[in-house]
Amino acid sequence: MNPYAKLTFLMSLMLGTAITISSNHWMSAWAGLEINTLAIIPLISKSHHPRAIEAAIKYFLVQAAASTLLLFASMINAWNTGQWDITQLNHPTSSMLLTTAIAMKMG
Repeated sequence: MNPYAKLTFLMSLMLGTAITISSNHWMSAWAGLEINTLAIIPLISKSHHPRAIEAAIKYFLVQAAASTLLLFASMINAWNTGQWDITQLNHPTSSMLLTTAIAMKMG
């Protein structure tokens, strides 16, 4: 892998983490998580071994499902509370879905 490309992916990974940590809004937290996902996939599949490609595809599919679940949980929460703020997570369904989505993102 080109050293400049690797540096770009690592900087994108740091940027996505910083955006996620510093966000107060669900959409900016989701955007930071997506930047992380898009930055880590080329790093996983940099060796052109079939198992590395398979691992990258599996990682992408799980992360896409978790992102969908996170957006759905934030939409339910916004529908019930009227706000997109992260600190206003009061509805039990959205809290459970968000916990599941974050667990999938961590795994």
